[in-house]
Amino acid sequence: MVRVMASGVFDIIHTGHISYLQQAKALGDELIVIVACDSTVRKNKHEPITPEGMRVKIVSCLKPVDKAVLGREGDIFDTVRDVSPDLIVLGFDQAFKEEELKRRLDEGGFGHIRVTRATEYAEDLSATRRIIDKIRGSESGR
Repeated sequence: MVRVMASGVFDIIHTGHISYLQQAKALGDELIVIVACDSTVRKNKHEPITPEGMRVKIVSCLKPVDKAVLGREGDIFDTVRDVSPDLIVLGFDQAFKEEELKRRLDEGGFGHIRVTRATEYAEDLSATRRIIDKIRGSESGR
């Protein structure tokens, strides 16, 4: 059995998220999705639009997902230890560099974990920021 781990904010679910999770699920038997906690989102991206509990609940209902869990603040390797994946799939636009993550996994004693990146899903509204920009654009046109 191959356990796959994917992660993200999942603030406004869109086709880019669906493609990412479908690609991740296709690479293994079980897909565990780590949903970033509100404090991590604030620190690394923006003020969350939907609260962490709601985002976990929504992601857990998506067809490719076997289990969604709330990520911890701090060291990502605590979460890796909890999930014990065989493969980590990064989103095409996630800031992690595959080689750097693999090196850190090796140094942390997780050398057996493979790392790969999902491919981009090219559709007009396949990113949260694009959706927000479109909404803001339509509001300014009134």
